[in-house]
Amino acid sequence: MDEVTISRAIVESYMKDFMEAMETDVAIAGAGPAGLVTAYYLAKEGIEVVVFERQLRVGGGMSGGGMMFNRIVVQEEGKRILDEFDVATKEYRKGYHVADSLEAVSTICSRAIRAGAKVFNLISVEDVMIREGDRITGLVLNWSAVSWSKLHVDPLTVRCKLAVDATGHDAEVCSIVVRKVGPKLRTKTGEVMGEKSMWAERGEKEILRNTREVYPGLVVAGMTANAVFGSPRMGAIFGGMLLSGKKAARVAMKSLKQG
Repeated sequence: MDEVTISRAIVESYMKDFMEAMETDVAIAGAGPAGLVTAYYLAKEGIEVVVFERQLRVGGGMSGGGMMFNRIVVQEEGKRILDEFDVATKEYRKGYHVADSLEAVSTICSRAIRAGAKVFNLISVEDVMIREGDRITGLVLNWSAVSWSKLHVDPLTVRCKLAVDATGHDAEVCSIVVRKVGPKLRTKTGEVMGEKSMWAERGEKEILRNTREVYPGLVVAGMTANAVFGSPRMGAIFGGMLLSGKKAARVAMKSLKQG
């Protein structure tokens, strides 16, 4: 085996995918459960979708389960989505189903990629492109190591017809929009309202209502949706994240059709 050939294979194949990703239908920030589920349902419909994940691993908070016990809980509706992905669950008691968080993350990610989504890890979204009458038209990217190392390195951009903020508690893309254009989100204050303290039942109910287009060309999904609209966090129950991802895909498809 030749080391240079190995290196060429990695660089050439990666750059081919990255070049193709620079113009896409939907760009998703965050490869947590909501982002990956959104990507899966979009890719299944033949929509070009790319996911950019800041961290080395995908899965967001799902990977750690509850307090590093790699188990998650889903309700009946969430179980149906895990059934679709062929992730094993066990009924703990009526209405509560337990799954292995690592199996769930790896399976959902694999299915999303197999459906046609591209996932790039270790890439951060540091800005947005806004054109055409205050509409998000792209994401501004940099290697995560650049910000971690506090280096001054200019970013690159990708163009998209629609973006999805699935970055979780920090609602990173929405926060960027507020910083750059002011309080223009479709919330009561126009800003990111911030998540409230844990209340699993209420948070799970509100996450679907909060999953929507929050700024022209920008949909929120998963914990980002609750953080943006000021709803509670839910802890280690993940059914809402899965359902939010599925709804975000529907919202995105509707927006693309209206286009």
